[in-house]
Amino acid sequence: MFQENDILYEDNHLLVVNKRCGDLVQPDPSGESALENEIKAFIKARDGKPGEVFLGVVHRIDRPVSGAVLFAKTSKALARLNEMIRTGSIRKIYWAITEQRPATEAGSLRHYILRDSKSNRSKALDTPRGEAKEGRLNFEVKGASARYTLVEVELLTGRHHQIRAQLSKIGCPIKGDLKYGAKRSNPDGGISLHSREVSFEHPVRREPLTITAPTPQGDNLWAFFEEAVR
Repeated sequence: MFQENDILYEDNHLLVVNKRCGDLVQPDPSGESALENEIKAFIKARDGKPGEVFLGVVHRIDRPVSGAVLFAKTSKALARLNEMIRTGSIRKIYWAITEQRPATEAGSLRHYILRDSKSNRSKALDTPRGEAKEGRLNFEVKGASARYTLVEVELLTGRHHQIRAQLSKIGCPIKGDLKYGAKRSNPDGGISLHSREVSFEHPVRREPLTITAPTPQGDNLWAFFEEAVR
């Protein structure tokens, strides 16, 4: 459930929130509560707005993933941010805690991501097949504990379950991600993938913005890695 202290950045045009594991960004057929509607209700009550509150979803992250999600509060901002998404002008950094360490400390991954809607799963393929779309990311190992590795990912394309599928493909499933080969689930039912940072030019003021999302509170492993990379 959305709370005011989840807001990482807000002005007249933008809102960035730190999503919790398990929260839906947008309503889906389940009919469960979603951040989009919760934030609209919050703004309406806080600002005493009559009528409908405008809120545009600029990008989504999967339900079991935590971290920064960007919303537009005006149609002008939404149109410009959507164009930035289309052209790859918004830099998106994720942190993933993986069960295995990648074979190299840093590198780039390029696969073809094939989505299976029935199983809500994607495969990372080495060669094109059917409706598969190219998926690209850069990664760098940022730290390690006795059993896990912190991998920083720069997402270059936004395919369905892309990071999850590509890291699994190289033998590094994300902690808690049973769907993509993790050994066991996380206690909260989420996965250890976090939308750590978004960087972009403000759509109205044209100033550079970088917004960083703290890792989930109450998780000792995330706290360990967040401290380790300072």
